[in-house]
Amino acid sequence: MPTPATSAPTERAPLSLCAREPHVPADRLVAEMVPPPRFDSARFETYIPDPKQPSQAAAVTALSGFAAGLGTSGAEAPAGGLRRWFGRRPAPAPTGPRGVYLDGGYGVGKTHLLASLWHATPAEPALKAFGTFVELTHLVGALGFQQTVRTLGGHRLLCIDEFELDDPGDTVLVSSLLARLVEAGVALAATSNTLPGKLGEGRFAAADFLREIQGLSANFRPLRVDGEDYRHRGLPEAPPPASEETVTATARTVEGASLDAFPELLAHLATVHPSRYGALIDGVRTVCLTGVGPVPDQSTALRLVVLADRLYDREVPVLASGLPFDRLFSEEMLNGGYRKKYFRAISRLTALARDAKAPVGQ
Repeated sequence: MPTPATSAPTERAPLSLCAREPHVPADRLVAEMVPPPRFDSARFETYIPDPKQPSQAAAVTALSGFAAGLGTSGAEAPAGGLRRWFGRRPAPAPTGPRGVYLDGGYGVGKTHLLASLWHATPAEPALKAFGTFVELTHLVGALGFQQTVRTLGGHRLLCIDEFELDDPGDTVLVSSLLARLVEAGVALAATSNTLPGKLGEGRFAAADFLREIQGLSANFRPLRVDGEDYRHRGLPEAPPPASEETVTATARTVEGASLDAFPELLAHLATVHPSRYGALIDGVRTVCLTGVGPVPDQSTALRLVVLADRLYDREVPVLASGLPFDRLFSEEMLNGGYRKKYFRAISRLTALARDAKAPVGQ
């Protein structure tokens, strides 16, 4: 009996990120201040502490208690998170630090814990906000400082992932914003990475964080989270780059895939505000890149970091040809002031490369 013929995958025109020029209204920026899709189901119960790292279980216990303590704190706010102009109730006096700071290395689950805190806090979603440091600075840029204070001032909790200490201007801006929010009774939670070379040297990142925010330091309780990068724990080495033919074939046969030349995408990112990178990948299910090579300069590298964060948040696999992702950034970049961001981007892009699937037979 003859063997039935197998039909070839249906080819389609791939999407192109370079062809997109997204517009993001300010109200979308506010509405999207929730845990990213990757952490929709993150809960303290789904965080699996490493038995070799007791600080992880201790962090879960401390954060669970912190969330429970927020059940009767904060002021109510109408829909949209805007606090009423009149008739405000004074914020209750805090009985302890009104903020927690998770200090640890890459991939130890700090974002999972931060998202779990957001979900566990007994308040309506409109009274809780979650965003990265970069997203928070972009919100201030879109709304203005005073409007941002009014928008977030009625919240019960503000979670800030990846608090950055490498841009003094942004750090001062956000520190001023947090000071106003603390006055309004908003509880705070933040994370930041310890540099690989500083692991085991005490609270390096925590000390930096508390020094930078100066007067706010009394409002934070540092929690150390030790461990190895879970994104690569027990996993094989990152997959080698695919051939250009495989990348192109994948883009043409996988529904919702985009296809762009890496140098052209880097140039296009310079024309799109980083606050719009999430909208740039709306509806994209796989990102296919050809000709990946070294990032030419720091400004380009920092834009790529933001795109990597948005791809990781949305769990969008990345299939690429050219250089492996751990060779994107020069030694000078990896030893410079933005190295925390670059190491995070490498970790996240490597995880997304592992998730990418090429068509059978490629």
